[in-house]
Amino acid sequence: MNELDFTGKHVLVIGGSSGIGNGIARAFLARGAIVHVWGTRERKEDYAPEEGSMLEGLHYHKVDVLRSEELAAYEPPFESLDVLVQSQGLVLYRRAEFNLTEFRRVIETNLNSVMACAMKFHGLLAAARGTMIILSSVAAFLATKGNPAYNASKAGVLGLTRSLGQAWAADGIRVNGIAPGLVETKLTRVTTDDQSRLAATLQRIPLGRIGTVGDFPPTWSARPLSSMEADFCDGRSQDEHGVHRAARRCCPPEQLDQRARAGRRPHNECHPARWR
Repeated sequence: MNELDFTGKHVLVIGGSSGIGNGIARAFLARGAIVHVWGTRERKEDYAPEEGSMLEGLHYHKVDVLRSEELAAYEPPFESLDVLVQSQGLVLYRRAEFNLTEFRRVIETNLNSVMACAMKFHGLLAAARGTMIILSSVAAFLATKGNPAYNASKAGVLGLTRSLGQAWAADGIRVNGIAPGLVETKLTRVTTDDQSRLAATLQRIPLGRIGTVGDFPPTWSARPLSSMEADFCDGRSQDEHGVHRAARRCCPPEQLDQRARAGRRPHNECHPARWR
């Protein structure tokens, strides 16, 4: 049995119209899933590939998570949901998040809507004994002096992931998270298009490059966290940040060798690529 075969499984990626969410959606599609994505534009044709949007083969639905009436009106075209990926996100630059109205808008998008969508699909996830994956950010572990709302919302998402993982385990729903570092998407162009800013960022990343959308699906991220291979993994947020933070070892080398001989992955913090 291929644990990463999602043939016939229903997957919904909120924020799957572009960026990391779109990459995750396409990875599930490639594994045989029936993939639905949400975006804020009226039609899938309103998105362009140069924006990081590849929607061919995906079922697109226009739902703005900031509009409660649109969320309430959405009628799922499936009776159970195997995987819910919450990748909606908003970040504002040039200190716009110090404006209280904008601060609240970011919090509403990045945190409050995650809870609202989780509640919307709780019953369908329980029916499939499914899994929910929430995208946070490595910013949740760091100070981001220009983006207080983004930082606070992503830190909040970490806590929400842990809490829902514990609260919904009895319902057969696993809740896990991914915390990406800097990834080249339309949301990060303020950094990636500014060569001096990008150079300063790269100095803090030992791998010497930023992430791409293609980096995430092949790693131990959305697909494994949603598969039966990870059926005892719950309430965890997994870092995917190119060693953006200083890594720490929680296992001595001999224990890593024992895990390898047993065919077990190293803990995320102990992965050899993190400290070579």
